[in-house]
Amino acid sequence: MGAGARVARGGVRGDLPEVDAFTRPYWDAAAEGRLLVRRCRAEGCGVAHHYPREFCPRCWSEDVGWEQAGGRAALYTWSVVHRNDLPPFGGRVPYIAAVVDLAEGPRMMTEIVDCPESELRIGMPLVVHFRRGGGEGEGDGGEGGAIPVFRPA
Repeated sequence: MGAGARVARGGVRGDLPEVDAFTRPYWDAAAEGRLLVRRCRAEGCGVAHHYPREFCPRCWSEDVGWEQAGGRAALYTWSVVHRNDLPPFGGRVPYIAAVVDLAEGPRMMTEIVDCPESELRIGMPLVVHFRRGGGEGEGDGGEGGAIPVFRPA
């Protein structure tokens, strides 16, 4: 959710966001263990969306605001990544890249954790979890230090 990758010890990190004034509320909430979505406040619309944008992707209204999501989702699709040369993903393979349907409506790209591939099922209930810390494959504990991922509910 930023224009480019962050640079950390050892080079570029493809898993850390570039936090700016617009996305700061999202990442601050993530650091507190809360998932936010944007919701349109225009009369007759009310659509929630993710990734966060400064306008509603349905009606184009700029009257949108942050809303705390419940953290529940259903698995829409996934792929097991066996090779990724970008730091730090290479040290994490294999991992499960996924798209989930949030209970609030939007779809979100994420990662599934704490679940073997053999147990994944389309529609399975999931709950948000936040990857934290500064180790290999983790956030850096600073800006973007908590990344939302999902695990079985």
